[in-house]
Amino acid sequence: MTPILAPTLLLLMQVGPDPSAGAMPGLPDELADRPERGEVQAPQESLSECLREASSFPQAALDRAQAWRESAQTDLEFAQSAHCLGLALVQLGRLDEARRAFEVGSGEAPADNLSYSARLAAMAGNAALAAGDVEGALPLLDRAGGQALAAGDGALAADLRVDLARVLVRVGREEDAALALGEAREADGDDAEAWLLSATLSRRLGRLGEAQAQIERAALLSPRDPQVGLEAGVIAAMSGRESDARASFGSVLDVAPGSREADRAQRYLDQLGPEEPELPEEDTFPE
Repeated sequence: MTPILAPTLLLLMQVGPDPSAGAMPGLPDELADRPERGEVQAPQESLSECLREASSFPQAALDRAQAWRESAQTDLEFAQSAHCLGLALVQLGRLDEARRAFEVGSGEAPADNLSYSARLAAMAGNAALAAGDVEGALPLLDRAGGQALAAGDGALAADLRVDLARVLVRVGREEDAALALGEAREADGDDAEAWLLSATLSRRLGRLGEAQAQIERAALLSPRDPQVGLEAGVIAAMSGRESDARASFGSVLDVAPGSREADRAQRYLDQLGPEEPELPEEDTFPE
């Protein structure tokens, strides 16, 4: 589930340490003491309802999530209550505590639901990013992608490896980012964003042959994406293929007029200057 990262709080709304090892530093009071499972069956809470309340009334959602934990009967319920608590804390701006809540939820998710554990780990990573802790976010995002790969969830794994790659580029670890993007492409060969970002990174690393192959794949998967057309034009220009560059930039103007990508494409066309008219073949080499 875009810039270095999709808007972080939006990511948290859409989607660690072992919680059995005792209370962690910064752990919200609501999670400090996991209650024992009781014998009385409680009504099943709705995660979607709790998340909706967290978005609009986060303080009330904190109480709701704690009450849910006190009556939870399964690992899934414990994980979901931590999920809801984490989102409420995000909404309240308590990002460090939100990260801890998501980490706890990831650890509590059922062993046979690695995809959910991966999503919660990713949310913990995004909470760390929102709090400005980039280095702390990296192992969480790496763990999340690894869990998705282990779960065989190719689409999720690709998304999470793309997120990891964005952060790695942000801290200057471009070779590691290239490896992460390679895993994303392997996990889901139809992820157009993974191919586009791979092409962009390959181009920045001076690997224009790889960049060309990658942008061609991105264009097959998402032929009307103006970002793909823009990157294709930049790669062509850097490779000395001016005609191809003009065609790619022109396609951006056609598919996304008035967009930010179109503005950039026009600037690149202006930098290339006026196109020289081709002489008729019979006049190319006069006697």
